[in-house]
Amino acid sequence: MQTIGFIGLGNMGGNMAARYLAAGYTVCGEARDREHAQWLIDQGLRWADTAREVAEHADIVMTSLPNDEIVETVASGPDGIIAGLKEGKVWADLSTISPGASRGLAERVRTEGRGAQMLDTPVSGSVPQVKTGTLTIIVGGDPAAYERIESVLRILGTPEYVGENGQGLVLKLAINISLAVQTLAFSEGLLLAERDGIDPHLAAKIMAESPIGSPMLKLRVPLILDPDEAWFDIGLMHKDIRLVRQTGTELGTPLPTAAAADQILSQAENLGYTHRDIAALHEILGRLSDDASALA
Repeated sequence: MQTIGFIGLGNMGGNMAARYLAAGYTVCGEARDREHAQWLIDQGLRWADTAREVAEHADIVMTSLPNDEIVETVASGPDGIIAGLKEGKVWADLSTISPGASRGLAERVRTEGRGAQMLDTPVSGSVPQVKTGTLTIIVGGDPAAYERIESVLRILGTPEYVGENGQGLVLKLAINISLAVQTLAFSEGLLLAERDGIDPHLAAKIMAESPIGSPMLKLRVPLILDPDEAWFDIGLMHKDIRLVRQTGTELGTPLPTAAAADQILSQAENLGYTHRDIAALHEILGRLSDDASALA
């Protein structure tokens, strides 16, 4: 059985690593804070001190990191992932970063990684889908490298190969437009019903059971009504929407609903909601409405 190396053991990455441990894989890992990874070490994760050490010991390196800058930092330098790669190894980056940055890293892996390959493998889904192994994994890169790790990716969910490096990320960003906009539109409608005196729990139930009730919305209704935990926080969603708009500009593609979501997410961060789940958009719209009424 192949050894999995995991870098980035936060809410998503930690639960992914736990699935591999439960499936019997040898997993070595590294993260910014060892203390927060202790629960995985207790389950058998082998701690590594550097990203290079992870890459040297693993057949497949997986990363789940928040942005371009951190992925670049973890990849580079004498203690980085690329320094520990060699022929036959595959780096699968589960992060949502810019397609351009990912393509640049993939080229560096090909030229500096002694014959290794990098795939962009962003995931669609949140912590509940990680725990049940029902993520959608969107893959871009070398098809032979994908074939080598396809069975490993299936521990996390359903992988779909879409094309060359970067294209997995472009499609993930396309999905995230709908994630942001659907949550925003549902929250808007719910607030409208609530302000006319309709019980919000009843309104949310009927809306979710109507034709607009996508699986994603149905899953998030409890969080929209009581956003007490974060599966996918406002800060990460806003980062993704900015990447969406950047990619749209590069491809000459107008994205008006993404622009609207960007505006509301900016306001949400200004109000201190960065680390709250995107389900808090309902609460945020209520606050913005109250502020507008107070100024009128």
